[in-house]
Amino acid sequence: MQPTRRQFTTAAAALAALPLAARAQGAWPARPVRIVVPFAAGGTTDILARALAPELQKAFGQPFVVDNKPGAGGNNGAAEVAKAAGDGHTLLMGTVGTHAINASLYPKMPYDHVKDFVPITLVAGVPNVLVMNPANAQRLGVNSVPDFIKALKANPGRINMASSGNGTSIHLAGELFKTMTGTFMVHIPYRGSGPALIDLMGGTMDVMFDNLPSALPHIRSGKLKALGVTSAQRSAALPDLPTIAEAGGPTLKGFEASSWFGLLAPAGTPADIATRIQVETARAIATPALKERLQAQGAIPSGMPPAEFVRFIDAETKKWARVVKASGAKVD
Repeated sequence: MQPTRRQFTTAAAALAALPLAARAQGAWPARPVRIVVPFAAGGTTDILARALAPELQKAFGQPFVVDNKPGAGGNNGAAEVAKAAGDGHTLLMGTVGTHAINASLYPKMPYDHVKDFVPITLVAGVPNVLVMNPANAQRLGVNSVPDFIKALKANPGRINMASSGNGTSIHLAGELFKTMTGTFMVHIPYRGSGPALIDLMGGTMDVMFDNLPSALPHIRSGKLKALGVTSAQRSAALPDLPTIAEAGGPTLKGFEASSWFGLLAPAGTPADIATRIQVETARAIATPALKERLQAQGAIPSGMPPAEFVRFIDAETKKWARVVKASGAKVD
């Protein structure tokens, strides 16, 4: 039966009554989508974004372009996304730093990590790993976590700790280690793991609590010496490497400082778009090829739905607020 003129008029009126964002959802993506990585190239945030981007491009038929915007412990890139239009064409590969730690660490934030974003999905969690420049470790007589503590106590203020930036889990893992062991390292923040690792391998820096995926190739090649992982359990990627908690004895009992990475969009992004991205992300990281690739790098794939990711961020924000307070960490 053909629709009547009245039915056409009613349908058109109903469509006109919908918010513009809702009417535009079907056309998304209408152009390339930018994934902002708030750190320099070469770190784990960058590695995960570049692994995921081609899969999303295949799923949605538009390029997903990774754009590195480092600085201020991830705050610069995250602030840029917070100010972007909520139309699904700008995304953030957020981290435990940008969306849990920094809110407690920085006296003034350029964005509200809750109100200014729509959480899409947790992409992966990863342990950090305590690594040293091999030559510097040999010079200091360090072959284990207890050796490292001994070297720190014998050389107060003379051992440098690199990080991917103020407020990152790499920074906070070191601060927590210092607090629990009563030691001191000079913190040198970089604009991402990539440049920090270059200086660490070059010998300018002594130590780093890096994300495992970015450090792993250099550990396997012998360019970095690994002492322990920061997670509660050993990593399947380095099963013979102890956790810092088990290697450090009673002094470091309960030590845990792992990282996570997830996709977020600016506030106002339609829920339908967020759900579509989450579904395709979860599908991509569950495929054998990408899942095995991530796990081989030490990452634990996730893909949780938006509502669950919201609750996860809230719990992580509260957890890291306690860690920041207990460690006395400050932006330096």
